Amino acid sequence: MSGIYIHVPYCLQACRYCDFHFSTNRLNLNEMVEMICLELVNRKDYLAKGDPIETIYFGGGTPSILPVNQLQKIWQTIQDNFDCQLKEVTLEANPDDLGDKKLSELLNMGIDRLSIGIQSFHDSVLQFYNRSHNAEESLNVINKARSAGFKTLSMDLIYGFPHDDHGLWIKDLEATLKQNPEHISSYCLTVEPKTVLGAWEKKGKFKESSEEFQAEQFEILQQYLKEAGYIQYEISNFAKEGAFSMHNSNYWKGIPYLGVGPGAHSYDGLHRGHNLSNNGKYIKLLNSGKQAFQEDYLSEEDRINEYILTSLRTIWGVDTGWLKKKYGYDLLLQQVERIKSLEDQAVIQIENGFIKLSDKGKLLADYIASKLFI
Repeated sequence: MSGIYIHVPYCLQACRYCDFHFSTNRLNLNEMVEMICLELVNRKDYLAKGDPIETIYFGGGTPSILPVNQLQKIWQTIQDNFDCQLKEVTLEANPDDLGDKKLSELLNMGIDRLSIGIQSFHDSVLQFYNRSHNAEESLNVINKARSAGFKTLSMDLIYGFPHDDHGLWIKDLEATLKQNPEHISSYCLTVEPKTVLGAWEKKGKFKESSEEFQAEQFEILQQYLKEAGYIQYEISNFAKEGAFSMHNSNYWKGIPYLGVGPGAHSYDGLHRGHNLSNNGKYIKLLNSGKQAFQEDYLSEEDRINEYILTSLRTIWGVDTGWLKKKYGYDLLLQQVERIKSLEDQAVIQIENGFIKLSDKGKLLADYIASKLFI
């Protein structure tokens, strides 16, 4: 099984924290859709022959900014060129993009899962982030999506917003749980250099919250969602039983996928690669019969370390038996002293050959992974 990721590189406006590839200039949107469809055709043999497509994920950027007929064009191109045995089709969306008519059309098209960029239910915070919606629109779109017939909704939240206490964050969590979403993704507000917040921090106009404050909010997140019956199946992702994101879970499990559009990444099971992150150059290359994709060389050591990094973040953990069978690498033997040290610190547990993070360890996932690397 495999998946397809479509990167739609447009947003209505720039969020001050975002460093993903996007543009607010949509003058070439129609041509971009044509080139995304062309790339799908050109790279239809990237994945193993006969490997069915089980998941599709429209990400970005803001894919909900596309008119439905443009989404349908991409959808039809996928169906015409791939063996689709679909089990999950996700569309990332902003609340202000989804009216009753569009929601109905998306559902009829085959989208069965919406990932809605809520981020916060406080208008002052949304304005600070430069989001294009307000809290009332978020609540309205959730009700509209339910009325339209969507059974699986995921809500994105950001924690770590600088504040005197945790009151804002707790209210966001309470408001979210009242909506009873099947899935919640939550990420810490981090300051990236090439963002507005990065520029503000450099000029002294903004100060990121402390690591201690962020850790406390992460623990509050874990507590509230666990009590509400959500499973933390990946560091930043929580879901009710049976509502894990299949597409993203496959990423973490190392299952192949094709990424299409500017900035999209791909993995064929052995090699990774990425597309050029420039809308104009992407269109120009595809139009001239060339490709915007370039392969990234991964040594066996890279692949082992990458597997440790991604799988450690999940509820399933690092399968040391699989590593030994696949690469002949006995992690439990090669890193015995470091593993013992991590166990003594109560940040990992070993269960039937699987290395898993403890709740305490989930705050230190990248550090722990680095200790297990070759």
